[in-house]
Amino acid sequence: MARLTAARPGPARRWGCAAAAFLLLLLTVQAAQKADLSGDATAATINHSLTLLQRLQELLQHGNASDSVLRVRTAASDEAKVFHTHQLLLGLQSEVFEGLLRNQSVVTLLEPPESAALFDKFIRYLYCGGVSILLHQAIPMHQLASKYRVRALQRGVADYMRSHLASESSQGHVVGWYHYAVRVGDGALQESCLQFLAWNLSAVLGSAEWASVSVELLLLLLERSDLVLHSELELYTAVEGWLGRRQPEAPVAERVLRAIRYPMIAPGQLFRLQAQSAVLARHYGAVRDLLFQAFQFHAASPLHFAKYFDVNCSMFLPRNYLAPGWGSQWVINNPARDDRSTSFQTQLGPSSHDAGKRVTWNALFSPRWLPVSLRPVYSDSVSGALPSVRLEDGRPRLVITPAMSSSDFAGVSFQKTVLVGVRQQGRLFVKHAYSFHQSSDEVPDFLAHADLQKRTSEYLIDNSLHLHIIVKPVYHSLIKAKK
Repeated sequence: MARLTAARPGPARRWGCAAAAFLLLLLTVQAAQKADLSGDATAATINHSLTLLQRLQELLQHGNASDSVLRVRTAASDEAKVFHTHQLLLGLQSEVFEGLLRNQSVVTLLEPPESAALFDKFIRYLYCGGVSILLHQAIPMHQLASKYRVRALQRGVADYMRSHLASESSQGHVVGWYHYAVRVGDGALQESCLQFLAWNLSAVLGSAEWASVSVELLLLLLERSDLVLHSELELYTAVEGWLGRRQPEAPVAERVLRAIRYPMIAPGQLFRLQAQSAVLARHYGAVRDLLFQAFQFHAASPLHFAKYFDVNCSMFLPRNYLAPGWGSQWVINNPARDDRSTSFQTQLGPSSHDAGKRVTWNALFSPRWLPVSLRPVYSDSVSGALPSVRLEDGRPRLVITPAMSSSDFAGVSFQKTVLVGVRQQGRLFVKHAYSFHQSSDEVPDFLAHADLQKRTSEYLIDNSLHLHIIVKPVYHSLIKAKK
């Protein structure tokens, strides 16, 4: 909302336009000079851009030759912040300001308190093209950039948010950023936040921001099979707490409870939930069939169970559980040096019928595997020359194979997931997750863009590569996991 006050252009306004036009002309001339000298060996660049930026800052700070005034206030106060500005500079950055100031020299702007507190930073960006912000300032700065259609600042703040999802804050911020991205229709930011929440869900479940998760976001997360958390019981406990605090209507609570994958919870734990969970007791009728089905799943052999029930659904597909029975952590020290290998065991399946059965896996890591196109080709030619191949032309390789024959699996197939951990702001987060099926032993495109040769690589923690390998048993080869 803007209140416009008419005023006649005076000498100050004319001088402001002239000064701004001169600065724009100066920048144009400098660019042309640089282009003219680009082919001359004696050419040199004389760069006083920092001085120019300083002059622009002074122009805003002191209001020299100002030809327009912005009065910024909030709904709760009649007091206003006053900015003496220059129409040409504001109009170059914002078509909204260009329209507001076309026939008026004084404009009153009504802003939310968070945006009003940052308006001086926002105006400074319009003059100098740079701004520094903190986590809690990202949304109000993006709102200002959106309202006044400053496209470059919009993109810059959105990029800042996507690159600071793992930054530490007292109350958390990713959930709030996701909800904001939905409101403004920023699909890229929305997907980045959703992926971060899925891969680092255990950290979110124990944080203050879990209580602020909306119904829509909770249901989106519960649909996914790529959630990274300790166990399905951990997820149920967090959902139970969310339902207790939010107290949604019965249809919503029942839809949430039916998204829990009860067959992935051990029978003993299911019995305890039935006896002790107030939320489950309140909505027992809505999930009775799922609980009964889960007990049947644990009691019968998986092959026998599949004869009578449709296991081709996400209910019987494990998520990315970090509990020991589902995989193993692997920390590789100095991963740029030599090939490494390790072995670990996982449970044959989530059914209690297979509780005592284990599968042994072998994992091989190679830091500089060469693809076929770069491998030396031996020839009988006279020259016998071999193509020169540099070690850095290779890329990391990770191969995971079973140490047992397929006949020991009793019809079970496996989906493998490799989590790559990184440290940001002193905390460990999942940077990437690679998933592949039993039909392939090698992780496709594993760390294809990571430079493990550099000790400063973002994929290394104290010069070590932190992996967590998860093996998810699937009782039916045609199961299609929901993302």
